[in-house]
Amino acid sequence: MRDKFAYALATLGAVVLVRNLYLIFMVMPDEANQGMIYRLLYFHVPAWWTAFIAVALSAIFSGLYLAKKDLRYDAMAVSVTEVALVFLTMGITLGSIWGRIIWGVWWVWDARLTSALICVMLYGGYLMLRRSIEEPSQRARISAVFSLFAFVDVPIVWFSIRWWRTQHLQPMQLPPEMWHTLLWNWFGMALLTAALALIRFDQEETDRKVQSMRHLSQLAYRN
Repeated sequence: MRDKFAYALATLGAVVLVRNLYLIFMVMPDEANQGMIYRLLYFHVPAWWTAFIAVALSAIFSGLYLAKKDLRYDAMAVSVTEVALVFLTMGITLGSIWGRIIWGVWWVWDARLTSALICVMLYGGYLMLRRSIEEPSQRARISAVFSLFAFVDVPIVWFSIRWWRTQHLQPMQLPPEMWHTLLWNWFGMALLTAALALIRFDQEETDRKVQSMRHLSQLAYRN
């Protein structure tokens, strides 16, 4: 039942994103100052919003694991984090391409970009850390603490352009039709994120059950 729901979400998300591609490239006009390249806005910004919601969920599930010691919360946390890392990488890559065309450079070490890179590295480190610990409970506990630590960087990324002077643009006032398209693209990404996270959660649960059965069989063999 959960698989069917996940595939339904993925299908709906794909339909929404394809419909949005038509709007973005065939309907929306060029921006007065940036021309066609401003269309990266419709992917760059929703990618970061989607990633931040996903890592916030990861922090919540990590906190729930520390409180309840239920490995299902650990499985939820790692599932949404894996998907979040995809969108974090997408966001920073598109931002670099946009910056190369608008600023003339691929990268500047200002507060927004530096904190964003640290965010990507932290959540990539989270997944690497998990692979280095075999015992499930220990892995879940250490990963949960690290996830909560990594989430501290998220508000730094979000508010960096308000706290420090950066080369990154300040939030723009968009016309209603641009907001409409932007939010629809975010909706499509959110649906896809939910579907992928559910699929990964099922895989994590299956792997945990297999590992548990293997551990029990080893104990029975020794006895």
